[in-house]
Amino acid sequence: MTAELQPLRTNISSLVIADLGGRPITLGGLVAALVILVVAWLVARLIAGGLCRVRTRLGEGGGALYIVEKLGSYGVIIAGASLALSTLGLDLSSFAVFAGAIGVGVGLGLQGIVKEFVSGLVLIFDRLLNVGDYVELADSSVRGLVAEIGPRATRIRTNDMVDILVPNSRFIEERFVNWTMRGQTRRVHIPFSVAYGEDKSRVRDAVLTAAREVSFTLPDDGVRRNQVWLVGFGDSALNFELVVWPTLEAVKRPAAMKAAYIWAIEDALRRAGIEIPFPQRDIRLRSVLGREGDAGLVVLGASLSPGGERTKEIGHAPNFNDAAKDLTELDASREDAPPTAA
Repeated sequence: MTAELQPLRTNISSLVIADLGGRPITLGGLVAALVILVVAWLVARLIAGGLCRVRTRLGEGGGALYIVEKLGSYGVIIAGASLALSTLGLDLSSFAVFAGAIGVGVGLGLQGIVKEFVSGLVLIFDRLLNVGDYVELADSSVRGLVAEIGPRATRIRTNDMVDILVPNSRFIEERFVNWTMRGQTRRVHIPFSVAYGEDKSRVRDAVLTAAREVSFTLPDDGVRRNQVWLVGFGDSALNFELVVWPTLEAVKRPAAMKAAYIWAIEDALRRAGIEIPFPQRDIRLRSVLGREGDAGLVVLGASLSPGGERTKEIGHAPNFNDAAKDLTELDASREDAPPTAA
């Protein structure tokens, strides 16, 4: 029975299913080519996954492995495709005849794909943009961590865990800000205002003390000094800026970082009794329900004495700086947790 099936199997494998340029394509050759492509894809995935895990363990020092990871996976897939075509019985040199037609096709229909692929290779070799950098596109609300530089697009993951795909060519042709290039921290400016007449020295001391108590504020070191600047005169307030150097991890979460500093500044000014101004309008009421002066204010429910019991109760309310706590817990979890692949 086996001897009878052997010729049948041979005939099926040698069954011609197509003819390309006088070269027959058999069913067996097609199956072998598909197997080679699948194996090449799996090997490329294994190489990329292994190098990604090594790169994650190395942290900042594993940036160069990203180039090896991409080139290795691309090279295996290209080699597998070439071997698959050879298995089909196609002479690769014969494709030179169609080089002109292929060039026209790439120029007309695939130029966008080729453009993004080449842009991705430029980004990988240029090293001005690396996986793990915190970037912000100019004239756009897109900002986040670079999670992957792919053949067509760069994947940006925001702090809200939203993945945004940005074409590679945008990082070549347009301006963008790399907030963590070469692993350095950045100075940030936090604006705030106080009422006219307040002592500038007291404002500076109170705000600096509060900023230094925030866990992710770096200590003064040479040119990196935390400061308070008076930057302008507003309509009803003196305009200041807290100029501070936070940690690199805090820089990667700008919204939470600024919220934490603003919370700390408000706490410091309130404790020091420094007035935070707000737009005010004086309204004169001649009579309220037939009453004038203080009697009219009593009718409206207003307190005659400033800083009454209501203000005191608000001042003693529980105070939790959620943004600062969130950033501190994030730093601690990243230090304790074992590194994983991106």
